[in-house]
Amino acid sequence: MRSVLITGASRSIGLETAKQLSKKGLFVYLGSRNIEKGNSIVKELYDNGFNNIKAIEIDVTNLDTIVDAKNIVEREQGKLDILINNAGISKGFPESVLTTSIKDIQEVFDTNYFGIIRVTQTFMELLKKSENPRISNITSGLGSLNLHSDPNWKYYNVKLASYVPSKALVNAYTILLAYELKDLPFKVNAIDPGYTATDFNHHSGPGTVESAASFIVKHTLTDENAPTGKFFSNDIEDKSEVSPW
Repeated sequence: MRSVLITGASRSIGLETAKQLSKKGLFVYLGSRNIEKGNSIVKELYDNGFNNIKAIEIDVTNLDTIVDAKNIVEREQGKLDILINNAGISKGFPESVLTTSIKDIQEVFDTNYFGIIRVTQTFMELLKKSENPRISNITSGLGSLNLHSDPNWKYYNVKLASYVPSKALVNAYTILLAYELKDLPFKVNAIDPGYTATDFNHHSGPGTVESAASFIVKHTLTDENAPTGKFFSNDIEDKSEVSPW
């Protein structure tokens, strides 16, 4: 049975992704900062017919919890097949580059960017033991500098001082990570689930969590011929689903 760790999986897109991967027969580690909340969610999932899901405490800003989570996965699985770096935060809208505090920007970066690095580096040893390792870094179309430079883009006016550059850094890290792992059987991609109605945006997005999670699953459960180092977006309307960086 292949195993997957999803950070920030106690609600919304992360939780729905856990459900869909469980139904596909994977063993899912549902990452949650609060283990009591995580265990409660897993109990409810089991009561509703889901299997192969275990809550695991992981705060991407706290290295100790990441190492503890890695030790649990190593003891129980011996390896990790898939890492989905889903945890993320936002300070909301509007967020001016002229007035947003360094403290707020650092807080968002610590979760959205440095958190991904902490988790990826810590779990790399276990991922390298997998025959077909996958790393999916969940990003946003708002991380595309190309699109942000286009006045005709539908989200052109959504300029957020901390969130936008944090996701642009996620995209950059994805490119670098894919390059460094290019001679191994890894597939490393940035995946934008699209503008989805979640607590994150006060349910303002037009997309559903089901569609968002399905998109993540599609571009994570890939074969050996799949591309690596790409930026896929559920908001890109052509069949390639590839977003400009």
